[in-house]
Amino acid sequence: MSVPHTVAEILQHHVTFELECIDRMYLNVYVPALQYEPGVVKFFRSHRGHPIASSALMDPMTKSFVASIERFVKQEQIPVVQFRKGQRKDDVMAEHLARFDKREGVVLLGKAQEKTPVFRTEKRRNPETGKSYPWIVRSTAMVNHYYWYCVDAEFGPFFLKFASYFPYNAKLCLNGHEYAKRQLRKEGIGFRALDNGFVSCEHPQRLQAICDEMGPQHIDALLRRWLEWLPHPFTARDREAGYAYDVSILQAEFSLTQVLDRPLHGRILFEEIVRENLDIGRPDMVQLLFNRRITKRTPGRFRTRVLTEGVIPSLHIDYKNSRIKQYFKQVPDVPEVGARTETTVNNTRDFSIGKRLCNLPALRQVGFPANRRLLEVQRLSQDCALGEESLHQLNRPVEVNGQRTSALRTTDLRVLALWHLLVWFRLLPCGFANRDLREQLAVLTGQSPHLITQGRMTYDLRRLRLHGMIQRIPSTHRYRVTDFGLRAALYFTRVHARLYRPAVAQILPHAPPLSSALQRAFQKLEQEIEAQIRAARLAA
Repeated sequence: MSVPHTVAEILQHHVTFELECIDRMYLNVYVPALQYEPGVVKFFRSHRGHPIASSALMDPMTKSFVASIERFVKQEQIPVVQFRKGQRKDDVMAEHLARFDKREGVVLLGKAQEKTPVFRTEKRRNPETGKSYPWIVRSTAMVNHYYWYCVDAEFGPFFLKFASYFPYNAKLCLNGHEYAKRQLRKEGIGFRALDNGFVSCEHPQRLQAICDEMGPQHIDALLRRWLEWLPHPFTARDREAGYAYDVSILQAEFSLTQVLDRPLHGRILFEEIVRENLDIGRPDMVQLLFNRRITKRTPGRFRTRVLTEGVIPSLHIDYKNSRIKQYFKQVPDVPEVGARTETTVNNTRDFSIGKRLCNLPALRQVGFPANRRLLEVQRLSQDCALGEESLHQLNRPVEVNGQRTSALRTTDLRVLALWHLLVWFRLLPCGFANRDLREQLAVLTGQSPHLITQGRMTYDLRRLRLHGMIQRIPSTHRYRVTDFGLRAALYFTRVHARLYRPAVAQILPHAPPLSSALQRAFQKLEQEIEAQIRAARLAA
């Protein structure tokens, strides 16, 4: 069996199963009208009829809410766990879940003290009368939080965390892969599970359809079902008056799992990915992955990180508050290995999308394409083979349908800049225009855009088009990079960076001596060239 050497070869021939699915979602559950001071005042004065809005009115609500939780736990005989500092809550849940034998229900109730936004009363004084009066202000406090770890018939394991103090905000955490597993079991479709994912499925098209169908309405229905059953901090009269919980997206993970036939192929894949993509976190590359314009005013750190857990590496790319992560997923006694590419959105505003749950479909159009674009960059960065005839074609003038154009010389720095830009522009879904090329070319060549004339840009575009590196999009003034153009651009930019530039630096006067490793490499190259020449002479 031959061992593959490139990302393209592995992704094309050694992926046995592939799935796009929303992974972990962390959601804010809150009453919109109670997130600001005037709304709190209105709740106590206009709705509940108190003459003065004060935090003293919140204490009876908290005591009643906590008492209802204690009654419910006693009635349902639910285990209660006091979480310790540094303890992994998921491990505690897994231990209890292994002993849970019901189709759905509460597995355990966890308690922990955490900081949360609250409202408190501040004494202020009227400057005219001198009398003091209470005033509601925002603050933070360490309060008890109650973690309801549950199993749902539709979504499987999840947790709902309530703060025990007004305005009783909550967090909902669920997993799209667990939802998909439950739906497959209901339909009687067999599958093999990976840790938080899948290895295979009898009906992969149906599985992908289930993952695509999971939307805001399913998540909202999950929350409403459990709010009806679990203790609620607000009365039925409060909810009828409009003080009901709404949902917003705090964090969403969009994953692409590709199961490889052998662990060896997974290691080769990540070795090539890490080696070839250490610069992919640069702003000019990140803006192509996320299809977002990045300027000097764009906040956040743009970087590539390679983290290693044991001997398994993972690649991390940051954009504002979001990131893309690539890593292995493997379980014991399973010969396959899953390569996971995962975009995590921590702030939907990074992409000019609202935070409410109804915006999840729009957010999917950011997360999943970002995964695909990253893999496309990694695949194309190695798939750049160029034949000898094509090499000569670029380095001499050509004539196409009576139109003649000059050569694209490999030693011309302007041509090199054009090739760099073609690699970038290949990732643009709508192609590029004359203006896009001019602005980026000016940056690479150290000129001002207004100094590059329209005629010069038309000349460059004509050269690229007649050499087959770009093609015009019909009925537009935009261009698309061809497959040949991409391979040629990748080939020559890499040859320049790895061969021409280091070699020229070494042969110049006053150049430092070659390192022993580099010297051995050049000697090996010369020996191979001489061997090929001798073989050709003998054959002649």
